Amino acid sequence: MKRFMIERDIPGIGDFSVTELCGAARASNQALATLGPIIQWQHSYVAGDKTFCVYLADGEEAIRQHASLSGIPIARITEIPQIIDPLTANN
Repeated sequence: MKRFMIERDIPGIGDFSVTELCGAARASNQALATLGPIIQWQHSYVAGDKTFCVYLADGEEAIRQHASLSGIPIARITEIPQIIDPLTANN
């Protein structure tokens, strides 16, 4: 599976209540259950009017199917071929 960053424009999401965020997470989880092992949600960052979601997926089509099923829009999909972190300096 490949790793992707999905940018989503969702006006006001930074001000959503915990209940509203739980609803979005439930919609995502239901779509994931429908799609099966071709896609996994790792986590999301919420900032202002955007979310930045990290997913593992077979490809962009699985991400687009997830968006369609969940009703959560996509602004941009970026494949993440490599990750660096503080431990990278030890190589």
